[in-house]
Amino acid sequence: MYVSSIKLVNYRNYDCTSVEFDKNINIIYGKNAQGKTNLLESIYLFSAGKSHRTNKDRELIHFNKDYANIQMFFTNKDGEKSGEMILSHNQKKRIKINGVPIKKIGELMGFFIAVLFSPEDLNLVKEGPVHRRRFLDICISQIRPAYFFHLQQYMKVLEQRNNLIKRIYEKDSLMDTLSVWDQKLVEHGSRIMYYRISFIENIKKIAKAIHSSITKEAEILEIEYVPCFNIKNVKSISDVEEEFYRQLKKWNSKEIKNGITLIGPHRDDISFLINGTSVRNYGSQGQQRTVVLSLKMAEMEFIKENIGEYPVLLLDDIMSELDSSRQSYILGKMEDKQVIITCTDVERFKGFCDAKYFKVEKGNIQKGGI
Repeated sequence: MYVSSIKLVNYRNYDCTSVEFDKNINIIYGKNAQGKTNLLESIYLFSAGKSHRTNKDRELIHFNKDYANIQMFFTNKDGEKSGEMILSHNQKKRIKINGVPIKKIGELMGFFIAVLFSPEDLNLVKEGPVHRRRFLDICISQIRPAYFFHLQQYMKVLEQRNNLIKRIYEKDSLMDTLSVWDQKLVEHGSRIMYYRISFIENIKKIAKAIHSSITKEAEILEIEYVPCFNIKNVKSISDVEEEFYRQLKKWNSKEIKNGITLIGPHRDDISFLINGTSVRNYGSQGQQRTVVLSLKMAEMEFIKENIGEYPVLLLDDIMSELDSSRQSYILGKMEDKQVIITCTDVERFKGFCDAKYFKVEKGNIQKGGI
Protein backbone atom coordinates (compact mmCIF):
# COMPACT_ATOMS: atom_id res chain seq x y z
CA MET A 1 0.00 0.00 0.00
CA TYR A 2 1.35 3.43 -0.87
CA VAL A 3 0.19 7.02 -1.26
CA SER A 4 0.86 8.27 -4.77
CA SER A 5 -0.22 11.89 -4.29
CA ILE A 6 -2.08 14.33 -2.09
CA LYS A 7 -3.47 17.80 -2.71
CA LEU A 8 -4.17 20.25 0.10
CA VAL A 9 -6.32 23.37 -0.23
CA ASN A 10 -6.68 25.72 2.76
CA TYR A 11 -5.40 23.00 5.07
CA ARG A 12 -3.62 24.26 8.20
CA ASN A 13 -0.80 26.51 6.91
CA TYR A 14 -1.10 25.31 3.29
CA ASP A 15 -2.91 27.50 0.75
CA CYS A 16 -2.79 25.12 -2.20
CA THR A 17 -0.14 22.47 -2.67
CA SER A 18 0.29 19.05 -4.25
CA VAL A 19 2.82 16.33 -3.49
CA GLU A 20 3.67 13.20 -5.48
CA PHE A 21 5.32 10.57 -3.31
CA ASP A 22 7.76 7.77 -4.00
CA LYS A 23 6.54 4.21 -3.43
CA ASN A 24 9.29 3.60 -0.90
CA ILE A 25 11.11 6.25 1.14
CA ASN A 26 10.06 9.90 1.34
CA ILE A 27 11.86 12.40 3.53
CA ILE A 28 10.12 15.66 4.45
CA TYR A 29 12.60 18.07 6.00
CA GLY A 30 12.70 21.65 7.22
CA LYS A 31 12.78 23.77 10.34
CA ASN A 32 10.18 23.45 13.08
CA ALA A 33 6.68 24.96 12.62
CA GLN A 34 6.87 24.96 8.80
CA GLY A 35 4.11 22.40 8.11
CA LYS A 36 5.83 18.99 8.08
CA THR A 37 3.55 17.42 10.68
CA ASN A 38 0.51 19.00 9.00
CA LEU A 39 1.32 17.03 5.86
CA LEU A 40 1.50 13.72 7.72
CA GLU A 41 -1.67 14.61 9.60
CA SER A 42 -3.57 15.12 6.33
CA ILE A 43 -2.59 11.61 5.20
CA TYR A 44 -3.48 10.07 8.55
CA LEU A 45 -6.97 11.58 8.38
CA PHE A 46 -7.90 8.97 5.76
CA SER A 47 -6.76 6.19 8.07
CA ALA A 48 -8.21 7.17 11.46
CA GLY A 49 -11.01 9.45 10.25
CA LYS A 50 -9.80 12.25 12.49
CA SER A 51 -6.66 14.13 13.44
CA HIS A 52 -4.26 12.67 15.99
CA ARG A 53 -3.69 16.20 17.37
CA THR A 54 -7.18 17.68 17.74
CA ASN A 55 -10.82 16.64 17.88
CA LYS A 56 -11.92 19.93 16.31
CA ASP A 57 -12.08 19.88 12.51
CA ARG A 58 -12.22 23.66 12.39
CA GLU A 59 -8.62 23.76 13.62
CA LEU A 60 -7.58 22.02 10.39
CA ILE A 61 -8.89 24.87 8.26
CA HIS A 62 -6.48 27.63 7.22
CA PHE A 63 -6.86 30.85 9.19
CA ASN A 64 -9.46 33.20 7.63
CA LYS A 65 -10.68 30.49 5.20
CA ASP A 66 -14.16 28.99 5.10
CA TYR A 67 -13.22 25.45 4.15
CA ALA A 68 -10.38 22.99 3.59
CA ASN A 69 -10.13 20.29 0.95
CA ILE A 70 -7.88 17.23 0.94
CA GLN A 71 -7.64 14.87 -2.03
CA MET A 72 -5.50 11.76 -1.84
CA PHE A 73 -4.70 8.98 -4.29
CA PHE A 74 -3.20 5.71 -3.12
CA THR A 75 -2.69 2.18 -4.38
CA ASN A 76 -3.25 -1.07 -2.53
CA LYS A 77 -3.34 -4.70 -3.65
CA ASP A 78 -6.76 -4.10 -5.24
CA GLY A 79 -5.62 -1.16 -7.39
CA GLU A 80 -5.73 2.63 -7.32
CA LYS A 81 -8.11 4.36 -4.90
CA SER A 82 -9.04 7.94 -4.14
CA GLY A 83 -10.30 9.77 -1.10
CA GLU A 84 -11.52 13.31 -0.55
CA MET A 85 -12.39 15.28 2.58
CA ILE A 86 -14.08 18.66 2.71
CA LEU A 87 -13.98 20.47 6.04
CA SER A 88 -16.03 23.57 6.82
CA HIS A 89 -16.94 25.64 9.85
CA ASN A 90 -20.69 25.16 9.54
CA GLN A 91 -21.02 21.52 8.44
CA LYS A 92 -19.77 18.09 9.37
CA LYS A 93 -16.85 16.93 7.29
CA ARG A 94 -17.83 15.43 3.98
CA ILE A 95 -15.94 12.39 2.75
CA LYS A 96 -15.83 10.68 -0.62
CA ILE A 97 -14.38 7.25 -1.33
CA ASN A 98 -13.53 6.71 -4.99
CA GLY A 99 -15.76 9.66 -5.82
CA VAL A 100 -18.78 8.34 -3.89
CA PRO A 101 -19.94 10.24 -0.76
CA ILE A 102 -20.14 8.21 2.44
CA LYS A 103 -22.78 8.77 5.10
CA LYS A 104 -20.93 7.51 8.17
CA ILE A 105 -17.32 7.79 9.27
CA GLY A 106 -17.35 4.04 9.90
CA GLU A 107 -17.41 3.47 6.14
CA LEU A 108 -13.91 4.96 6.01
CA MET A 109 -12.43 2.36 8.38
CA GLY A 110 -10.13 -0.05 6.56
CA PHE A 111 -10.23 1.97 3.34
CA PHE A 112 -6.68 3.26 3.77
CA ILE A 113 -4.38 2.13 6.57
CA ALA A 114 -1.39 3.95 8.02
CA VAL A 115 0.68 3.57 11.16
CA LEU A 116 1.76 6.88 12.70
CA PHE A 117 4.70 7.12 15.07
CA SER A 118 5.25 10.53 16.68
CA PRO A 119 6.93 11.84 19.86
CA GLU A 120 3.47 12.13 21.44
CA ASP A 121 3.19 8.34 21.33
CA LEU A 122 5.30 8.22 24.48
CA ASN A 123 2.00 9.06 26.17
CA LEU A 124 0.99 5.46 25.46
CA VAL A 125 3.28 4.40 28.27
CA LYS A 126 3.69 7.51 30.42
CA GLU A 127 0.17 8.94 30.68
CA GLY A 128 -3.30 7.70 31.62
CA PRO A 129 -5.39 4.86 30.16
CA VAL A 130 -7.30 7.11 27.73
CA HIS A 131 -4.21 7.14 25.47
CA ARG A 132 -3.96 3.35 25.50
CA ARG A 133 -7.66 2.88 24.80
CA ARG A 134 -7.35 5.26 21.86
CA PHE A 135 -4.48 3.16 20.53
CA LEU A 136 -6.64 0.04 20.78
CA ASP A 137 -9.61 1.72 19.15
CA ILE A 138 -7.68 3.02 16.14
CA CYS A 139 -5.72 -0.19 15.54
CA ILE A 140 -8.67 -2.54 15.79
CA SER A 141 -11.07 -0.29 13.84
CA GLN A 142 -8.74 -0.24 10.83
CA ILE A 143 -8.80 -4.01 10.42
CA ARG A 144 -12.19 -4.76 12.02
CA PRO A 145 -14.66 -2.05 10.91
CA ALA A 146 -17.40 -3.79 12.96
CA TYR A 147 -15.44 -2.83 16.07
CA PHE A 148 -15.80 0.85 15.20
CA PHE A 149 -19.58 0.41 14.88
CA HIS A 150 -19.86 -1.20 18.32
CA LEU A 151 -17.59 1.47 19.79
CA GLN A 152 -19.80 4.27 18.48
CA GLN A 153 -22.96 2.55 19.69
CA TYR A 154 -21.43 1.84 23.08
CA MET A 155 -20.50 5.48 23.67
CA LYS A 156 -24.05 6.57 22.79
CA VAL A 157 -25.57 3.99 25.15
CA LEU A 158 -23.09 4.93 27.88
CA GLU A 159 -24.14 8.57 27.70
CA GLN A 160 -27.84 7.64 27.90
CA ARG A 161 -27.24 5.22 30.76
CA ASN A 162 -25.26 7.80 32.74
CA ASN A 163 -28.08 10.31 32.32
CA LEU A 164 -30.59 7.75 33.55
CA ILE A 165 -28.47 6.78 36.57
CA LYS A 166 -28.36 10.41 37.68
CA ARG A 167 -32.15 10.63 37.38
CA ILE A 168 -32.66 7.37 39.30
CA TYR A 169 -30.80 8.88 42.25
CA GLU A 170 -33.52 11.54 42.41
CA LYS A 171 -36.42 9.31 41.33
CA ASP A 172 -35.96 5.61 42.13
CA SER A 173 -39.14 4.62 40.25
CA LEU A 174 -37.04 4.87 37.07
CA MET A 175 -34.99 1.88 38.20
CA ASP A 176 -37.15 -0.47 36.12
CA THR A 177 -35.96 1.18 32.90
CA LEU A 178 -32.28 0.59 33.66
CA SER A 179 -32.34 -3.01 32.41
CA VAL A 180 -32.98 -1.82 28.84
CA TRP A 181 -29.77 0.21 28.83
CA ASP A 182 -27.90 -2.56 30.65
CA GLN A 183 -28.77 -4.92 27.81
CA LYS A 184 -27.51 -2.51 25.14
CA LEU A 185 -24.38 -1.68 27.13
CA VAL A 186 -23.53 -5.36 27.45
CA GLU A 187 -24.34 -6.08 23.80
CA HIS A 188 -21.86 -3.56 22.42
CA GLY A 189 -19.40 -3.49 25.32
CA SER A 190 -18.85 -7.25 25.29
CA ARG A 191 -17.95 -7.19 21.62
CA ILE A 192 -15.49 -4.35 22.18
CA MET A 193 -13.82 -6.30 24.98
CA TYR A 194 -13.75 -9.52 22.97
CA TYR A 195 -12.04 -7.76 20.05
CA ARG A 196 -9.54 -6.18 22.44
CA ILE A 197 -8.69 -9.51 24.05
CA SER A 198 -8.01 -11.07 20.65
CA PHE A 199 -5.96 -8.08 19.48
CA ILE A 200 -3.75 -7.99 22.58
CA GLU A 201 -3.17 -11.75 22.46
CA ASN A 202 -1.83 -11.41 18.92
CA ILE A 203 0.11 -8.16 19.04
CA LYS A 204 1.88 -8.89 22.33
CA LYS A 205 3.67 -11.87 20.79
CA ILE A 206 4.93 -9.76 17.89
CA ALA A 207 5.96 -6.87 20.14
CA LYS A 208 7.77 -9.23 22.51
CA ALA A 209 9.91 -10.62 19.67
CA ILE A 210 10.66 -7.14 18.29
CA HIS A 211 11.59 -5.79 21.72
CA SER A 212 13.89 -8.74 22.32
CA SER A 213 15.61 -8.06 18.99
CA ILE A 214 16.08 -4.34 19.72
CA THR A 215 17.49 -4.97 23.21
CA LYS A 216 19.57 -7.97 22.09
CA GLU A 217 17.52 -10.22 24.39
CA ALA A 218 18.40 -8.18 27.48
CA GLU A 219 14.75 -7.33 28.16
CA ILE A 220 11.50 -9.29 28.05
CA LEU A 221 8.45 -7.20 27.18
CA GLU A 222 5.03 -8.32 28.37
CA ILE A 223 1.82 -6.58 27.31
CA GLU A 224 -1.36 -7.40 29.18
CA TYR A 225 -4.97 -6.39 28.70
CA VAL A 226 -6.34 -4.96 31.95
CA PRO A 227 -10.15 -4.97 31.75
CA CYS A 228 -12.30 -3.18 34.30
CA PHE A 229 -13.43 -6.54 35.68
CA ASN A 230 -11.73 -9.91 35.80
CA ILE A 231 -12.43 -12.19 32.84
CA LYS A 232 -10.40 -15.33 32.19
CA ASN A 233 -10.50 -18.18 29.69
CA VAL A 234 -12.69 -16.24 27.27
CA LYS A 235 -13.67 -18.41 24.31
CA SER A 236 -16.65 -16.49 22.98
CA ILE A 237 -18.51 -13.19 23.21
CA SER A 238 -21.14 -14.88 25.39
CA ASP A 239 -18.46 -15.52 28.03
CA VAL A 240 -17.84 -11.78 28.25
CA GLU A 241 -21.57 -10.97 28.20
CA GLU A 242 -22.29 -13.28 31.11
CA GLU A 243 -19.64 -11.72 33.35
CA PHE A 244 -20.50 -8.18 32.21
CA TYR A 245 -24.14 -8.67 33.30
CA ARG A 246 -23.03 -10.08 36.63
CA GLN A 247 -20.70 -7.15 37.30
CA LEU A 248 -23.36 -4.57 36.39
CA LYS A 249 -25.75 -6.07 38.93
CA LYS A 250 -23.00 -6.11 41.53
CA TRP A 251 -22.12 -2.44 41.00
CA ASN A 252 -25.63 -1.04 40.43
CA SER A 253 -26.10 0.59 43.84
CA LYS A 254 -22.64 2.14 43.81
CA GLU A 255 -23.18 3.47 40.27
CA ILE A 256 -26.43 5.15 41.29
CA LYS A 257 -24.73 6.67 44.32
CA ASN A 258 -21.90 8.04 42.15
CA GLY A 259 -24.13 8.98 39.20
CA ILE A 260 -21.92 7.28 36.61
CA THR A 261 -21.32 3.90 34.95
CA LEU A 262 -18.38 2.27 36.71
CA ILE A 263 -18.17 -0.94 34.67
CA GLY A 264 -17.36 -1.35 30.98
CA PRO A 265 -14.64 -1.09 28.32
CA HIS A 266 -14.51 2.69 28.78
CA ARG A 267 -12.46 1.87 31.88
CA ASP A 268 -10.10 -0.68 30.31
CA ASP A 269 -6.32 -0.33 30.27
CA ILE A 270 -3.14 -2.01 29.03
CA SER A 271 -0.06 -2.74 31.14
CA PHE A 272 3.53 -2.85 29.89
CA LEU A 273 6.12 -4.82 31.85
CA ILE A 274 9.86 -5.21 31.27
CA ASN A 275 11.34 -8.20 33.07
CA GLY A 276 8.23 -8.20 35.25
CA THR A 277 8.41 -4.53 36.27
CA SER A 278 5.94 -1.79 35.29
CA VAL A 279 7.40 0.38 32.54
CA ARG A 280 5.04 3.23 33.34
CA ASN A 281 6.01 3.43 37.00
CA TYR A 282 9.64 2.36 36.97
CA GLY A 283 10.93 2.31 33.40
CA SER A 284 13.58 4.75 32.22
CA GLN A 285 12.74 7.12 29.39
CA GLY A 286 14.89 4.98 27.09
CA GLN A 287 12.93 1.86 28.06
CA GLN A 288 9.62 3.65 27.56
CA ARG A 289 10.69 4.75 24.08
CA THR A 290 11.76 1.22 23.21
CA VAL A 291 8.40 -0.16 24.32
CA VAL A 292 6.55 2.33 22.12
CA LEU A 293 8.86 1.57 19.19
CA SER A 294 8.24 -2.17 19.66
CA LEU A 295 4.50 -1.58 19.87
CA LYS A 296 4.38 0.55 16.71
CA MET A 297 6.50 -1.90 14.72
CA ALA A 298 4.28 -4.73 15.99
CA GLU A 299 1.20 -2.80 14.91
CA MET A 300 2.63 -2.59 11.40
CA GLU A 301 3.40 -6.33 11.26
CA PHE A 302 0.01 -7.24 12.74
CA ILE A 303 -1.78 -5.23 10.06
CA LYS A 304 0.22 -6.94 7.32
CA GLU A 305 -0.72 -10.34 8.73
CA ASN A 306 -4.39 -9.39 8.62
CA ILE A 307 -4.73 -7.52 5.30
CA GLY A 308 -1.91 -9.08 3.30
CA GLU A 309 0.16 -5.93 2.75
CA TYR A 310 2.04 -3.36 4.78
CA PRO A 311 0.30 -0.15 5.80
CA VAL A 312 1.94 3.20 5.06
CA LEU A 313 4.41 4.09 7.81
CA LEU A 314 4.38 7.74 8.94
CA LEU A 315 7.32 8.77 11.11
CA ASP A 316 6.90 12.25 12.54
CA ASP A 317 10.28 13.55 13.73
CA ILE A 318 10.88 10.52 15.91
CA MET A 319 14.53 9.96 15.00
CA SER A 320 15.58 12.80 17.29
CA GLU A 321 13.84 10.98 20.16
CA LEU A 322 15.76 7.70 19.68
CA ASP A 323 19.36 6.69 20.23
CA SER A 324 21.55 5.40 17.38
CA SER A 325 20.73 1.70 17.89
CA ARG A 326 16.99 2.32 17.78
CA GLN A 327 17.37 4.61 14.78
CA SER A 328 19.29 1.84 13.02
CA TYR A 329 16.51 -0.63 13.81
CA ILE A 330 13.88 1.56 12.17
CA LEU A 331 16.07 2.37 9.18
CA GLY A 332 16.62 -1.34 8.67
CA LYS A 333 12.85 -1.94 8.48
CA MET A 334 12.11 0.42 5.60
CA GLU A 335 12.18 -2.12 2.78
CA ASP A 336 8.99 -3.41 1.13
CA LYS A 337 6.83 -0.58 2.42
CA GLN A 338 6.18 3.10 1.91
CA VAL A 339 7.70 5.30 4.60
CA ILE A 340 7.09 9.04 4.91
CA ILE A 341 9.47 10.66 7.38
CA THR A 342 9.62 14.20 8.74
CA CYS A 343 12.79 15.59 10.26
CA THR A 344 14.75 18.75 10.94
CA ASP A 345 18.17 17.12 10.58
CA VAL A 346 18.25 15.62 7.10
CA GLU A 347 21.95 14.70 7.27
CA ARG A 348 21.29 11.32 8.92
CA PHE A 349 19.42 10.20 5.77
CA LYS A 350 22.23 10.87 3.29
CA GLY A 351 22.70 7.14 2.79
CA PHE A 352 19.27 6.76 1.22
CA CYS A 353 20.19 7.53 -2.39
CA ASP A 354 16.83 6.31 -3.73
CA ALA A 355 14.74 8.35 -1.30
CA LYS A 356 12.61 11.23 -2.48
CA TYR A 357 13.27 14.48 -0.62
CA PHE A 358 10.91 17.39 0.01
CA LYS A 359 11.81 20.65 1.71
CA VAL A 360 9.01 22.39 3.62
CA GLU A 361 9.22 26.09 4.38
CA LYS A 362 6.32 28.28 5.50
CA GLY A 363 3.69 26.02 3.98
CA ASN A 364 5.52 25.60 0.67
CA ILE A 365 6.79 22.19 -0.40
CA GLN A 366 9.70 21.95 -2.78
CA LYS A 367 10.96 18.69 -4.23
CA GLY A 368 14.71 18.23 -4.17
CA GLY A 369 17.65 16.28 -2.78
CA ILE A 370 20.15 17.28 -0.15
